[in-house]
Amino acid sequence: MATATTIDKSGPSRPISHGSMSQDRRRALLWSYFFLVVFVIFFLTPPVYMLITSLKSSTEIAGARNPWWVFEPTLMNYQTLLTSTEFLTFILNSSMVSIIVVSVTMIVSVLAAFALSRMRFWGSATLATGIFLCYLIPETLLFIPLFKMFAVVNEFTGIQLLNKWYVLVLVYPTLTVPFCTWIMIGYFASIPKELDEAALIDGATYMQTLTKIFIPVALPGIIAATIFAFTVSWAQFLYPLAFTTSSDQLVLPVGIVTSLIKGDVYNWGQIMTGALIAAAPPLVIYAFLMDYYIAGLTAGATKG
Repeated sequence: MATATTIDKSGPSRPISHGSMSQDRRRALLWSYFFLVVFVIFFLTPPVYMLITSLKSSTEIAGARNPWWVFEPTLMNYQTLLTSTEFLTFILNSSMVSIIVVSVTMIVSVLAAFALSRMRFWGSATLATGIFLCYLIPETLLFIPLFKMFAVVNEFTGIQLLNKWYVLVLVYPTLTVPFCTWIMIGYFASIPKELDEAALIDGATYMQTLTKIFIPVALPGIIAATIFAFTVSWAQFLYPLAFTTSSDQLVLPVGIVTSLIKGDVYNWGQIMTGALIAAAPPLVIYAFLMDYYIAGLTAGATKG
């Protein structure tokens, strides 16, 4: 058997078996595949079960036969939801809220991150830390004060914010702006200062430096922040549940629960179908932009 020799300063050389190294590598690969299979089973079992259930009729679900097999597959659940005016209203409301929130979040976050990372001023570091700490406050502690604030606004101005889908446009940025700003601060800080210094020497304004240099260079970070903002605004459940009640004002996550669960009657086929439809947009975005998302989060977490 072929052997290799290593030099040990404390004594004579000892042979190392290539067969032993290959065996260790094989064992490590086996453990890696084992944990990979466990990971796949653990995380893919729920969506697979949802897909199987969405293809069953209510009669087959109530029959309590093999839950992992579809005996009489049907697309009736998908047809019912996608032709329902109420369900399409949920999708429309979620889309409008997400688009507006993502736009507002990115404008505020990019400008704030550029100012805090490059336009140094007194208290900028403390302000940057405070912005991120705001993200750590759970929404379960905020929705009651926000509810009271909207009630006071209605009392003194007559402007009705509660039970309107656009109230979510006001409250979602409290969740998205702090984290997206933190990501962008880290990414902007990773850009060499010589670039913006050269631009300023050439006569560029701060806004021109931002649009011509920072935004193109920091595109992965911007994409990561955009994906995060979209995911939060699309999938948020607590705020819509607290601030909206009418069916024409509900967004998709709350609409699925309130419209498909009536008392103690659960329409499991349509619930699973609605959940899959709701999960489709974030899934597609992550599938195509995952590399940018990881690169942006990594830079935002390690730079600054």
